[in-house]
Amino acid sequence: MTRAAIAALFLLAAAPATADPLTDQVRSVLAGAGPGTRFGLVVTDEEGREIVAIAPDDRFVPASNTKIFTTALAFATLAVDGPDTVGGASVRIDGARIPDVILTGHGDARLSGAADCVVDCLAALADAVAARTRVVGNVIGDDTDFPDERWPQGMSWNNMVTRSGTAVSALTVDDNIWTVTVAPGSAGNAPRIASDGFYAVDDAVVTGATTDLSVTSTPGSGRVRIAGTIAAPVTLTIGIEDPAYRAAWLLQRMLAGRGVRVRGTAQVRHRPLAGSDAPRRGAPAPNPPASAALAHLVPPPLVEDLVHTNKASENLHAELLLRRVAAVVGSGSVADGEAAIDAMMARAGIARWRYDFADGSGMSNYNRVTPRGTAAFLRWTATQRWSAAWRATLPIAGVDGTLAHRFAGTPLVGHLQGKTGSLNAASALSGFMIAASGKTLVFASFANDMPGDASVRAPIDAALALIAAAN
Repeated sequence: MTRAAIAALFLLAAAPATADPLTDQVRSVLAGAGPGTRFGLVVTDEEGREIVAIAPDDRFVPASNTKIFTTALAFATLAVDGPDTVGGASVRIDGARIPDVILTGHGDARLSGAADCVVDCLAALADAVAARTRVVGNVIGDDTDFPDERWPQGMSWNNMVTRSGTAVSALTVDDNIWTVTVAPGSAGNAPRIASDGFYAVDDAVVTGATTDLSVTSTPGSGRVRIAGTIAAPVTLTIGIEDPAYRAAWLLQRMLAGRGVRVRGTAQVRHRPLAGSDAPRRGAPAPNPPASAALAHLVPPPLVEDLVHTNKASENLHAELLLRRVAAVVGSGSVADGEAAIDAMMARAGIARWRYDFADGSGMSNYNRVTPRGTAAFLRWTATQRWSAAWRATLPIAGVDGTLAHRFAGTPLVGHLQGKTGSLNAASALSGFMIAASGKTLVFASFANDMPGDASVRAPIDAALALIAAAN
């Protein structure tokens, strides 16, 4: 063979394989997002044959696609059907002469302190205490079922004050958020700020032609600063830094409203994580021998919360699910939860380098997944006994949850189920869709590094609709 022929063969072998026409079309659609954005996309059939693969082995920040793995782990590990006899909060009284009230959380995400609550109500525990005694000492919020890991590693600090990044605790009430209403004042008068008084408010708001408010808070301060302009009434939802203290504070108020004299204060009891120094507002409570529970709430089946977690993409609920699994297999720590994820991924045949997780919700910027690994995991879920129930928790295109307003006017309305994800310069959508042929396709799509955090939903949706139409 001549040198020229050898050189020609070498160049032929070194040349990249020509993409198929469909992949070329998909790349063209994604290019509509403009320069800078990094896309990853894998679409397969149910047997794993790849139809489109773009950067399949690159690692991406998955945002709330993390919940795919957390909720699957919950189905694989926890008893999700029937009343939740494990997670509900309980109350007991300790002490003979002036007993303390101990309110203990066990990981339930749905405990409510609302006045109109009808199920899983903090008021029911207040009623139980009021029926037993008319004088109590301290009211102690106990969240020691899980270690004190309120925020995941790698979460942006500015999310801490929002409902998306509220603190995580085994004792959770009202989604661990605090609400405050801000209304403009009349000419010459300051705006009006109304709340239940849990936080002290530093008011830096002025009445103006537009509403543009910012909220900041230093953990441990017990204060919130609200600044900006207000033109129309608005209700702000603010993340709580110490949910156990908030629950004890609410119970103390409820007891007083039932004629129970509270001689002490609201306090907290945490289980420190080794080396942590988390801020707290309530004084730390002593740890006396536990008495029997006076009352124990039994929330609705956990599967209902799993539906809510994925449909609404509830970060707090996903974090609590991870810790509940961790309490079954270990100490209740995030590390134990991630070890359980590792074990599940090994069973699914997903190589360890294809993922990294630092939380259960996707708020951590440390999380990474590959499109090919995610698609393979989705195919694995279809082989599990809980597959149908788990898939039913995913939002449906054009119908409900975080996909209610996506894919409008396309055949994928009602024919795509997937988990969305959105974080700092990261967007994701992965799941299952019915192609034009009637076949089910598995897909995992990610976009990272969008300049200016621009939305890429339109090109991602258009790419998936194109693939479904061509198959």
